[in-house]
Amino acid sequence: MNTLEVRERDVSVGDLTIHYREAGEGPAVLLLHGWPTSSYLWREVLVPIARTHRVLAPDLPGFGASSKPRDRRYTFGFYRDALDGFLRAVGVDDVGLVVHDLGGPVGLSWAVRQPSRVRRLALLNTLVFPRPSLALLAFLFACRAPLVRGRMISAEGLRFAMRLGMTRRERLTPEVLDAVQAPFRDPEDARSLLRAVNHLSPLELVVIARRLANLTMPVRVVYGARDRILPDVARTMAKVKRVLPQAQVTELPGVGHFLQEDAPEEVGALLAEFFAQEATAGA
Repeated sequence: MNTLEVRERDVSVGDLTIHYREAGEGPAVLLLHGWPTSSYLWREVLVPIARTHRVLAPDLPGFGASSKPRDRRYTFGFYRDALDGFLRAVGVDDVGLVVHDLGGPVGLSWAVRQPSRVRRLALLNTLVFPRPSLALLAFLFACRAPLVRGRMISAEGLRFAMRLGMTRRERLTPEVLDAVQAPFRDPEDARSLLRAVNHLSPLELVVIARRLANLTMPVRVVYGARDRILPDVARTMAKVKRVLPQAQVTELPGVGHFLQEDAPEEVGALLAEFFAQEATAGA
């Protein structure tokens, strides 16, 4: 089998530049990362999916190599508009959607408002419902506290976040750590990490929870069970299964929050299998 080429490109969306990774051909699959990562997180996972699909992994505004505007509010509406503009720019209407971490509520906020554009949905370790865990509340407080928030977005703070979110520490190589830290070496750019947390209204999770049951597309859940960032992830995904009985759930024991780094081969294979089912289902 020929090696798939993963291309990195930029596209203009209004006054924003959105950087993205792309590979493969066919129906589109959109991969959304979270905090403090970028499309780099999907670099290995996207390859098996791209054997049957056109995979698009953007750096959300405020992250990676995408624009980090300093005069905008990074609200859910801002991100919904950015996703709409990105998909228009790359010529895509409907997608298979995969979300992780902060990309979960961002992607679900978009999806529950136009579910006809989402053929299939995959949820990794992410937020879905209101009533966050104490660990998450502590993180949100730290991003607002004047004496702490600077450390959260420093090089040391980002290193700590990645170490906390991974169980297989040997995979947190200097290359991986540099890919996380490099977009935020400028202190003003690093402040976009705070904007991406502080400008998102928690009330949107109420909207998502209310509309979630209306989703009828196939749903796949894959999560790392040893998540120290979202320690209630098992409870969250069990509730997803109750609300969306069509969901197929796989727990990965011994895998952390950043499951794309801890177990990229396994995560990629599970997602590739899920999206390849479109062909056999005639979707």
